[in-house]
Amino acid sequence: MTLFADVLSVGVCTALASLPVVTLPAALSTACAVLRGTREDRPATAGRYWAALRRRLRPGDLAAGALTLAGVLLFWADLALARAGLPGAPLFAVVAAAIGGYAAVVGLRACGRPESLTDWRTAMAGATRDSVRDAGGSGLVLLALAAAVLCAWMLLPLAFLAPGPLAMALTAVDVRMRAVDARTPAREASGA
Repeated sequence: MTLFADVLSVGVCTALASLPVVTLPAALSTACAVLRGTREDRPATAGRYWAALRRRLRPGDLAAGALTLAGVLLFWADLALARAGLPGAPLFAVVAAAIGGYAAVVGLRACGRPESLTDWRTAMAGATRDSVRDAGGSGLVLLALAAAVLCAWMLLPLAFLAPGPLAMALTAVDVRMRAVDARTPAREASGA
């Protein structure tokens, strides 16, 4: 139960840190890093979260946030144009939704990677590679995002708790992928 309470407190901190919108990737990435620390017996507390976030907010984090905001606005504008009744709009809406879903998976998986704390380009490259190699993990990321959005939509106060379980899911998917990667060379070396 301690981890559950820590996840919720980190979720509230993440929601508050994300209010300026351009800080969303840095806030979610920091939440994943703080929750990943529980594997090394480091507490996932709100104080640790704020200390980690203060150390890492830098121009690259704000640029990642601005790029995320621009992508979301472009996605909503494309869907609004598709609803306007233009020819080919239904097909365009499906294609835009598929591209938006893939971009969300890659962006969220990048937030879950430890590299996002220091280098967003490396995190994005690894997340892009992992999103293709690990379709199951990508599906889990989409389900976690859908659950967070659904919880926030159903009951607005849950919007301040939802980032915690989302960060936990992103961290779990990344840890699972790294465990699979660590076992793969050992299997190939043994000839299995």
